[in-house]
Amino acid sequence: MGSLDLGLVLKIERGSIYDGPGLRTVVFLKGCPLRCKWCSTPESQSYRLEKGYRAKYCILCGKCAAACTQGAICLAEDKLKLNSQLCIGSLNCVRACPRGALEVYGNLMSVDEVMQVVLKDEVFFFHSGGGVTISGGEVLLQSDFSRGILKAARGLGINTAVETSLYGDYSQVDKILPWVDFLYVDLKHMDSDQHLKWTGVDNVSVLDNVKKADASVYQFDLYLRIPLIPGVNDDDDNLAAAAAFSSQLAKLAAIEILPYHRLGVKTYQKLGREYELKDLRPPTHAHVMERVSYLAQLVPTIKVGAGGGDYIN
Repeated sequence: MGSLDLGLVLKIERGSIYDGPGLRTVVFLKGCPLRCKWCSTPESQSYRLEKGYRAKYCILCGKCAAACTQGAICLAEDKLKLNSQLCIGSLNCVRACPRGALEVYGNLMSVDEVMQVVLKDEVFFFHSGGGVTISGGEVLLQSDFSRGILKAARGLGINTAVETSLYGDYSQVDKILPWVDFLYVDLKHMDSDQHLKWTGVDNVSVLDNVKKADASVYQFDLYLRIPLIPGVNDDDDNLAAAAAFSSQLAKLAAIEILPYHRLGVKTYQKLGREYELKDLRPPTHAHVMERVSYLAQLVPTIKVGAGGGDYIN
């Protein structure tokens, strides 16, 4: 088996209703070039195995620190401290822990191993119109591995979806497009400088890749997703710019509004990282619907929430 058959998988979630039509098996990959300040899955960002510390299970026995050859774990102030810069990905510390206080983020898998999990729900795909979705991290960072999964699924008559920032070189996009039925692309901010401020990268390749994918010969339904972050990208100017951009796209099925949430905050704590938007609160339902109403004046079709909510025409 060649290296192109292997990928770093964060997790595989079965029975999802939020990542495309029908019931879906979602393959979350590890590794992302963006650092969105609101990211709800910080454990998906690094392209290597990581450990999370669950303090409530820890008895401070020190066995994990003794098993670490790199000095990446120490006991201080009645708690465990992990130094991710020193960690080389060894699982000796995890195996040494008697209480499961350390959890591992990431698993090296082959395309065949992923498909074995996917096929467990094959019957539900056909009854619900569902299929397999590849998400991130960022799919383009493992484009060869992603293509292998998508191609295998298509070969079995299972429909496919990809959730992506579409940040990267178009050659990576072109590898996966022939095997995609539904393409979900995040428009995090239409202003390139603001995109850089909030995600760590500009949006030049994102917008260019969307236009190239839309103009390609491949047939798929395109969904543009706007993660609605209060005070960041929910203003009239940004939404109007997103609407104007979307009006150029022939393959566009809908714009989706994804309201900001704080579900990943505890994971930052497990990783020993600070959540920068700790004072930001999710938008109220009234605010979300007011923003949707504004956007509905500019575009024909809007969907609220990933995989759910009503279309506004």
